[in-house]
Amino acid sequence: MIRLPILLSLAFVANLTAAPIPKDAYVNGLAIGCQAYSFKEFSVFEAISKTKEAGGTTIEFYPGQKLTPDSPAGEVVSHNSSDAVTQKLLDECKRQGIFPVNYGVVAAGNAAEIHKIMEFAKTMGLYSVCTESTELVAEWEKAVKEFDIKVAFHEHGGSMSNPKYKVWNPLYIRGVVESRDPRIGACADLGHWCTSGLKPIECLRILDGHIISVHLKDKSEFGEKGVVVPAGQGVVDVAACIAELKRQKFNGHFSIEHENDWKDSVPKIKESIVFTKGEWAK
Repeated sequence: MIRLPILLSLAFVANLTAAPIPKDAYVNGLAIGCQAYSFKEFSVFEAISKTKEAGGTTIEFYPGQKLTPDSPAGEVVSHNSSDAVTQKLLDECKRQGIFPVNYGVVAAGNAAEIHKIMEFAKTMGLYSVCTESTELVAEWEKAVKEFDIKVAFHEHGGSMSNPKYKVWNPLYIRGVVESRDPRIGACADLGHWCTSGLKPIECLRILDGHIISVHLKDKSEFGEKGVVVPAGQGVVDVAACIAELKRQKFNGHFSIEHENDWKDSVPKIKESIVFTKGEWAK
């Protein structure tokens, strides 16, 4: 006979389990959509609509984006959002048929803020949270175990000339995550690795088994002068990266992050989604 306190405890644990990426978000084994930052000139509701227009099924939110074109100041997507705002966001995703899967890149200053971020992720039913706050990896690990939500460490462009910024280096990230809970890993930003002068395919191999999510973007050239172009049209060997991720049995999501053509990015994003779907199907 199971006692009531144990039943209550089991129910509490069940309520802290976030959903994986829904099966309906996958098309031929691929879950792909947009990082809402691609539409930073627009509201979140517009970002959801544009993601659908571009052919995506998933969306990754970031903190601070205005909810609707007519939202009052302060009504933005955030782990500090009111319950009402969060519900509006969930309702709009459902209405549009787009699945929320991730939130970031979000910084955390302490354990209390991590807990608040993960509570928001749980309410949204997210697969993962994306951050660069590796200095709090022990606290992230505790939260991962409590909420059963993945955490992916992201990278922007960097170099050895700035030793204070370390997350750009996949060897550093591997060192941070490899002895931790397997639900802690990396967000592979192919374009930012290219900005750092790294070959993304080599970075993926370094992080084999630890990749949670992908920010997919191609660049016109290596280094800081490179601009984002549709997948398959730049110096990032996107086709080889997709093949490598398939070899690794990656089952997370691809977020197209087109940091260019800000006022009219849907056509370019659609090109990236079509290219990725084609390579994934091979």
